Amino acid sequence: MAKDGGTGDLLLDIRELWIEGRAGGVWHQIVKGVDLTLHRGEIVGLIGESGAGKSTLGLAAMGYTKSGCRIAGGSIRFDGQELAGAGPERLRALRGARIAYVAQSAAAAFNPAYRLISQYCEAPVKHRILSRQQAESDAVQLYREMQLPNPDEIGFRYPHQVSGGQLQRAMTAMAMSCRPDLIIFDEPTTALDVTTQIEVLAAIRNVVREHRTAAIYITHDLAVVAQMADRIKVLLKGEEVEEADTRRMLSAPQQEYTKSLWAVREFRRDPSPAVPESDAPLLEIAGVSAAYGDLTVLDDINLSIHRGRTVAVVGESGSGKSTTARVIMGLLQPTRGTVRFDGVQLPPRSRDRPPKLQRRVQMIHQMADTALNPRHRVRDVIGRPLEFFLGLKGKAKERRTRELLSMIELDPDRFIDRLPMELSGGQKQRVCIARALAAEPEFIICDEVTSALDQLVAEGILRLLDRLQREMGLTYMFITHDLATVRSIADEVVVMRNGRIVEQGSKADVFAPPHHEYTELLLSSVPEMDPDWLSAILAKRQRGDAAVG
Repeated sequence: MAKDGGTGDLLLDIRELWIEGRAGGVWHQIVKGVDLTLHRGEIVGLIGESGAGKSTLGLAAMGYTKSGCRIAGGSIRFDGQELAGAGPERLRALRGARIAYVAQSAAAAFNPAYRLISQYCEAPVKHRILSRQQAESDAVQLYREMQLPNPDEIGFRYPHQVSGGQLQRAMTAMAMSCRPDLIIFDEPTTALDVTTQIEVLAAIRNVVREHRTAAIYITHDLAVVAQMADRIKVLLKGEEVEEADTRRMLSAPQQEYTKSLWAVREFRRDPSPAVPESDAPLLEIAGVSAAYGDLTVLDDINLSIHRGRTVAVVGESGSGKSTTARVIMGLLQPTRGTVRFDGVQLPPRSRDRPPKLQRRVQMIHQMADTALNPRHRVRDVIGRPLEFFLGLKGKAKERRTRELLSMIELDPDRFIDRLPMELSGGQKQRVCIARALAAEPEFIICDEVTSALDQLVAEGILRLLDRLQREMGLTYMFITHDLATVRSIADEVVVMRNGRIVEQGSKADVFAPPHHEYTELLLSSVPEMDPDWLSAILAKRQRGDAAVG
């Protein structure tokens, strides 16, 4: 996919870029003298762990820095124009028209009050590239190229009326609306299940190739970047570690840090002891069905989880994983069936459950960013359940808050008074774990708790959860679309599709062939560290060798 690297083809040239961020009244370096070149039609992958400076560098390609950051030195030349220090008028003329951005969370990027097609039309109309009528017609064409269902009609839906994968593709189409020369993709498939991810990756790659658009692809998923990038640049703490074309980087990384990235996800927890047949389950879901209005979302779910075990619930978007968790937590009433905890039937509504029962079942949410109140300091986040469930106040609450921070491997003196914005993604997730532990629960639902984290940080969270389980006798229901995570931590696996359980059993049994047809689809959809993998799997499915779901 890479184009001629001659100077006439050079689109973006970043030289000796320094970016600083302000925290606690002190400026510190985020990006440290990094270079980046990009030619027309070329895709460069940026990888590295949380805090490496990937997103900061990608946004700088637009001449943009987040609040509290500043460009401290260096040059950012886009098609010969200097963006570092450029005025707002010049930058506004470029952004959206010639440089576009695709965010990690499509749900957060769209305005929920406007239809998709109205948001698509905004940039080309504002930049006077197309009339409203022309823009609507163009939207339908790009929706078709992005392989969205019902391209003539889908644009007239609101963001909440389409799936996550469809919304991600609609956002990519929106970024293409002015046919920009450069698109920055910032973790665009992180929150997607593996089957949806394939569709989105294929659509992004095809539209970029078709329109010869250059791209910066930011990700922590090495297998994903292998499918998308011509070259890969590795960053660590704001500095470049190494850069090479994709095939050479995958086959022969030069630096030890890069080799460590390639080697992550080697963690495998020791299997739990077998459950005696006489043991009653801690949680038992019997014949549960549930609906949103007239739409049935769970259909006759039967599931048992024994004390001290980790049960992974997997399936694509819309399969019913998180809905099952909502029923357990009392946030959605089942239309029939029962949920029993430690032999006691749980009232369908959370508000009807006494605090002593609420305390025993806790949940850690997927997006730590939205799960934490941005105005509450860490001491308040952890302290509230300590006061509500255990009645702790004053010095006793302070002491226990510090103990919990130590338990999740965060230094109390450094972190207790920080706001969420002053924490990395992994640190936020650890605080969410501490908040759940503050209630002293027996059962914790982990809802996609590592999906938004880079692989090194995610491995650290998995090790932490494993240690806490062994030390505290916790029981986990682990909702995930990441099969590598399932292999790492699960004792048993439940596979869901369209609100039903299609397969369940021990990890060894579910992952051993012959697989259920849908389980086979999930397993075959996990990207591999092979640049040809996506093309091969798409060709295979076109021939009908594997179901597409």
